[in-house]
Amino acid sequence: MAARTINPILKQILELGPTILFFIVYTRIKDNTYILGGVEYSGFIVATLVFVPILLAAMGILWALTRQLSRIQVFTAFMVIFFGGLTAYFNDERFFKMKTTIVYGALAAVLALGLLQGRSWLEWVMGEVLPMRRSGWMILTRRITLFLAFMALLNEVVWRTQSTDLWVKIETFGFPVLMMVFFVSQMGVLNAHMIEQDDAPQP
Repeated sequence: MAARTINPILKQILELGPTILFFIVYTRIKDNTYILGGVEYSGFIVATLVFVPILLAAMGILWALTRQLSRIQVFTAFMVIFFGGLTAYFNDERFFKMKTTIVYGALAAVLALGLLQGRSWLEWVMGEVLPMRRSGWMILTRRITLFLAFMALLNEVVWRTQSTDLWVKIETFGFPVLMMVFFVSQMGVLNAHMIEQDDAPQP
């Protein structure tokens, strides 16, 4: 089924909205405790439980409108559900905080495995929408692999040494800003290796 194009602003709202809503919910209930099924839960864990269906609803709407979800979006949603479930089951907020480390770390590991095999899994995921020479994909993949490994390590340092409040703020705003700055800084690589429509592909 062919993908559909939607308003880019609406797309951004559906992709980023759940995280922003998680932040809003958390800031409103972080000091409260709730009794669910005879078990006492912190505001953070309740906000996590609220976040999961919001994320699934947003992804459902995005799929209904575009008939397309990226592999990374599906993987991230699975990790949110899995670690959100562990967080609630064990009543331990550490599981949800570790989720970010594992997502970044797993993506870095997959890309690194591809590099060891002389290939770019990033090209496999994005090659159709971003026509670029193989040399450019290899450079970009190496840089993104290192960046994702750095992000995984940074998350570990933050959640293990800082308050939950600070981690939520960094997770909601700090990490996305770092990602944006990183990808903007890679525009030189993209421009230097892009394939123009009248160019023949190069190995």
